[in-house]
Amino acid sequence: MDIRQLESILLKLKDVSILVLGDYFLDKYLLLDPALNEKSIETGLTAYQVVVKKLNPGAAGTVTNNLRALGVGKVMALGVAGDDGEGFELVKGLRATGVLTDNMVITRERFTPTYIKPMMMNMDGNREIDRIDIKNRIPTPSWIEDAIIERLSRLSCEVDAIIVMDQVTEKDCGTVSGRVRKKLAELGETRNDLIIYADSRAFTYFFNEIIVKCNEYELLKAFNNDTGIVQDEELIRKYGVMLSSKNNKPVFVTKGSRGQIVFEGNKVSEIPVVPVEGPLDICGAGDATTAGIISALCCGTSYCDAALFGNIVASVAIQQLGTTGTASPEQILARYREFILGRHYE
Repeated sequence: MDIRQLESILLKLKDVSILVLGDYFLDKYLLLDPALNEKSIETGLTAYQVVVKKLNPGAAGTVTNNLRALGVGKVMALGVAGDDGEGFELVKGLRATGVLTDNMVITRERFTPTYIKPMMMNMDGNREIDRIDIKNRIPTPSWIEDAIIERLSRLSCEVDAIIVMDQVTEKDCGTVSGRVRKKLAELGETRNDLIIYADSRAFTYFFNEIIVKCNEYELLKAFNNDTGIVQDEELIRKYGVMLSSKNNKPVFVTKGSRGQIVFEGNKVSEIPVVPVEGPLDICGAGDATTAGIISALCCGTSYCDAALFGNIVASVAIQQLGTTGTASPEQILARYREFILGRHYE
């Protein structure tokens, strides 16, 4: 990828349409000031005092935020939210970034998945303390699955790509149930004109006929229950080839500071990491990578160049502390000039 190709990608993104299907969480950051702690008269427990609230769309919402920051012209959300306060804030946050939310399923039968992240102020900055999670722990009702599948079928004719963000680890309790994965496989098999790509926390192996992205731990876990096996390059290559062959589509495997591998059947390509210095916040790095990969593929790049573009996006995002970072076109160009033009890349 040269500078002209990169500039071409960034210019084309305004004409790209992407559907992001999956688990939308609300990230609720609560900044606590210990100087204001109170003792509860009733219980004797400490009552922590919130001085700042920061509410952002998370999980699939992190991907939509990254896509919009990159300049993708049309981003549509398809997921499930509760008819509750968290759901209101989630949809409000998505709309604030220009995401189209008309196809979200809003229902009183489900919680809005929420990560509540208390942050304690101190002299050295803000320190995250124990998180509180709100998730649905019973299977998604069939009528919601029907609604998701119907909207997925209809919207697949309106977009250049579908990104599937399968965040929920409890089987069939999120947006991407077994029935939804089956529909995605049908689309992947019949729609050669449509890019379909999935990133899953717990069900990497169960997608078929579509592109899959995972980190090295998720890949190893998909084939071997011994999750203690890490950084085994031989196994990563073996399983990556197997997964790509099973899906009949490429597989992207991220390895943190060791870069990324792209598997196209038996073809294996190493993509270098984009090194950055200083304090880093890797929360959301995978989502930034996903946004970069699919944005580039929608503009006609090779899989390897898409992986490199994803690495560049992630390298910008992780330098933004205390938030789930994004990357603008200007930041992408600056990082390219710093990394690619300053170093040899083949």
